[in-house]
Amino acid sequence: MPRQTARKSVSAPSTGNGGETHQTAMPSATPLTTNQGLPVSDNQNSLTATPRGPVLLEDFVLREKITHFDHERIPERIVHARGTGAHGFFELTRSLKKHTSARVLTEKNVRTPVFARFSTVAGGAGSVDTPRDVRGFAVKFYTSEGNWDLVGNNIPVFFIQDAMKFPDLVHAVKMEPDRGFPQAASAHDTFWDFISLMPESMHMIMWAMSDRTLPRSLRMMEGFGVHSYRLVNDEGASTFVKFHWRPKLGLQSHVWDEAVKIAGADPDYHRRDLWEAIQGGDFPEWELAVQLFTEEEAAAFPFDHLDPTKLIPEETVPLTVIGRMVLDRMPDNFFAETEQVAFCPANVVPGIDFSNDPLLQGRLFSYLDTQLSRLGSPNFHQLPVNAPKCPFHNNQRDGHMQMHIPKGRVNYEPNSLAPEGPRETPEGFRSHAERLDDGVKGRVRPESFADHYSQAAMFFHSLEAPEQAHLAAALVFELSKVETPAIRERTLGHLRGIDEDLAQRVANGLGIEKMPAKPETASAAKKQPASPPLRLIGKSPPMLAGRCIGLLIADGTDAAVLKTLRDAIEKAGAKVKLIAPKISGAKLSNDRLQPVDGQLAGTPSVFFDAVGVLLATDAANELAHEAAAIDFVRDAFGHLKTIAVDAGGEHLLHAAGIQPDEGIIAAAKATAFIPAASTRHWSREPGLRTLP
Repeated sequence: MPRQTARKSVSAPSTGNGGETHQTAMPSATPLTTNQGLPVSDNQNSLTATPRGPVLLEDFVLREKITHFDHERIPERIVHARGTGAHGFFELTRSLKKHTSARVLTEKNVRTPVFARFSTVAGGAGSVDTPRDVRGFAVKFYTSEGNWDLVGNNIPVFFIQDAMKFPDLVHAVKMEPDRGFPQAASAHDTFWDFISLMPESMHMIMWAMSDRTLPRSLRMMEGFGVHSYRLVNDEGASTFVKFHWRPKLGLQSHVWDEAVKIAGADPDYHRRDLWEAIQGGDFPEWELAVQLFTEEEAAAFPFDHLDPTKLIPEETVPLTVIGRMVLDRMPDNFFAETEQVAFCPANVVPGIDFSNDPLLQGRLFSYLDTQLSRLGSPNFHQLPVNAPKCPFHNNQRDGHMQMHIPKGRVNYEPNSLAPEGPRETPEGFRSHAERLDDGVKGRVRPESFADHYSQAAMFFHSLEAPEQAHLAAALVFELSKVETPAIRERTLGHLRGIDEDLAQRVANGLGIEKMPAKPETASAAKKQPASPPLRLIGKSPPMLAGRCIGLLIADGTDAAVLKTLRDAIEKAGAKVKLIAPKISGAKLSNDRLQPVDGQLAGTPSVFFDAVGVLLATDAANELAHEAAAIDFVRDAFGHLKTIAVDAGGEHLLHAAGIQPDEGIIAAAKATAFIPAASTRHWSREPGLRTLP
């Protein structure tokens, strides 16, 4: 990247119109200080060696701020508190020997053990699985050269550009401190106040308000390393890399109403789904893909790849698939493994190195500090889930909860008393010998980080029409919960910088007639072509594998029709769950008692990807007066799912006021049900709900 003129980057506008100007102190504002009383001159930017250079360890303001933040909760994680995990393996299928010396990325067909943890971000450990939220996607590789932690999210970008602002972001999105709510939700004043004063967050807001933050299953979401990293080969040459996880089952998300109802019906929906899939032998699988690019190629990008609020479109740098991850074993003990697993982006192996992304640079410090606080000991790496599976030797001794018993008198280096003791080695980790740009040390944000709207607009324009409508509806919902009008207006100003039609749709939904001014910084936005890989619709393959179909039955259900439909669904790779009014089962037309998996009142259709309603006439007449049965079909229809029906099922749909469409399939036509059930029926939605 050519040298850029450094500028002071601040985010809180003094004009009130959402523009990015120098932060102006409010009248009689109290000076911000460190805990030692030292006034802070810049609370927006970390101290870097040059505008695009690494963050300096001497930045005591950053270290104090993040250290205090990391120690705010004991022992629950401050963010990513609610999660679930699984064991498995990674297998390399394409060597990157040209680019890196890391064996895990050069030795093909070797199965490296892994532990993956998926999580929500904002809620506490007792929150639910399905809020609108970013999902953590962290993988610990137990390689032959030590542990490598690839710690990312299911979104390829982030809210902020500099780690200095991370405590502020999380404080803003967490429960408001004077009232202790809302839990696991961003629809409140403090979050949107912060966001409306941080134009750099606009790209992430587009993702956060999209269906990407309502995943159908942890098995059906992508993962991203977010930052640019470096690969370093045997000759010391460096190549930049971004990491992508792509689910074998494709992408699928819930619609908002569905996610809300699941939260009430089963707060453990995602962790239960992962558990049942692995226990049933349907092992989740992801491809690991990379984007590889050089310094020279990066210099030609119309954005700065060191800016974590930006992504590299696949049209610019295509993805190369290099391996696969399979999760095939659940933890034996949730606390010992899933809760005690400690990830840290600084855990790399020789051949993998860091970029100067200022958010990544702060994470390299923060995660280790967090684990020291949360797990209470510098020996947390000795816990089985955290321990390397290769030998490790050093001179670190003692400390709280020391579980090893080192022998001998020598615990220092260099020494002459233990010639076979641990020594540094030429084969060890070496940092890339990066030549830094000319510049001066300071708290600055490079000018190349200044465009906050172009990629936000690119993402919105890449979505299909239903996805755009859902995003607009999410913004209306979130901002309708904001009590302060000025915050809503500032946010609308930013939306104007992204897309005028989107801003107008949100304004209409909120009943705001006078549009606020567009921020001045929006003039820097550059039109970028849409990137189809960013959309969600169409990224789920036309198959039922990995899905779950619910069949509602009752006494008198036709046994032959049930068997035909069930056999066809299971042959297509999906799981079938039978639902009946009573958990004891249903006596079918052949007079045999059919066991079931769930009772109607406690097993709503929101749990399933598609449903069937197979009822005898008497049972249909009876269930037509049962609210749980009416809700079962109304929700399935309202959530755009395929519904298979026989004559009794048609009667129940009629009682629920549902008019048949292409998504209502005769149960006897099992072969037609399979392709129809592999997707949602988006054409149905405009007739069901008002979207902006």
